Amino acid sequence: MRGLARTLVTAGAAVLLTVSLAACTAGVSGPSPAADPATEPRVVIAPLGNAAPLPEAAPDEPTAAFSGLQARIDRAAAAAAAGANLTMVLLDRNTGQRLSNGNRREIVIASVVKLFIADDLLMRDEKLSPQDWQALAAMLRSSDDSPAEIFWNRGGGRDIVTRVAERYGLRNTRPPRNGRWFNTVSTASDLVRYLDMLLSGAGGLPREKAELIITNLAQSTPLGIDGTQPGGVYPQRFGLPDGLPAEPVAVKQGWMCCVGGAWTHLSVGLIGADRRYVMAIGSDQRGSADATRNTLTEAVRTMFPGGRI
Repeated sequence: MRGLARTLVTAGAAVLLTVSLAACTAGVSGPSPAADPATEPRVVIAPLGNAAPLPEAAPDEPTAAFSGLQARIDRAAAAAAAGANLTMVLLDRNTGQRLSNGNRREIVIASVVKLFIADDLLMRDEKLSPQDWQALAAMLRSSDDSPAEIFWNRGGGRDIVTRVAERYGLRNTRPPRNGRWFNTVSTASDLVRYLDMLLSGAGGLPREKAELIITNLAQSTPLGIDGTQPGGVYPQRFGLPDGLPAEPVAVKQGWMCCVGGAWTHLSVGLIGADRRYVMAIGSDQRGSADATRNTLTEAVRTMFPGGRI
């Protein structure tokens, strides 16, 4: 958005109007009367009204936290635990400013694909039972795998990712080769684009249905449902929630082990009461689950040491 206002009225943005105060009758002959200043044509310059160019609104100013942010992002990436392959993108939806750590690699997105599963389910507009609605909420809030498996199979599996990627223009997102939803591949940039377009409606999902997804993300539970872990639960406050405790977040977490012997963790969401910011951060890292979760949280804290944007 350009910040310079245009001149409202110039010589080129006006109309020349000839106003004659003397009436002429067709067919009258004879010598022309002497010119009377009162009846001489006048030239009046009038603005074009609504057709005239209007000044453009100045773009929103970046928040104070963005001052020096790129340096802090670089420092967070450098400080990440040895062997951690960190990728991060942050978007300010008001200014369009986008920052990243420069790592554009693809990453297996694990349970973050549940956003696509929910989006496609609601876009198909099939009739959902009360049990379906409860399952959808558990999938988005607590990352429950059982509803994901049901909705994945009901929607055609791999075709879900293909349809969502086409609607949102996710060029680096592709379905899992082995057909298992948790092996879907994407990038931090694509995930930020998805959430930004989900909010704006540019991906085609009606606003009220998009709001349903976001409302559930805003009610993310401290513990996720995970039958592969001891006690059947997994801590899911890493990354954005614990890294930005002073900000409301609507977040989808993802985790799995083991891709190439490493834990994968992702934290993707909307930040702020006005949902001004979209962020996606992920990492592959060898080591314990605690250590790899902490990598994401400490990276966010390094970027925003005050716990807010």
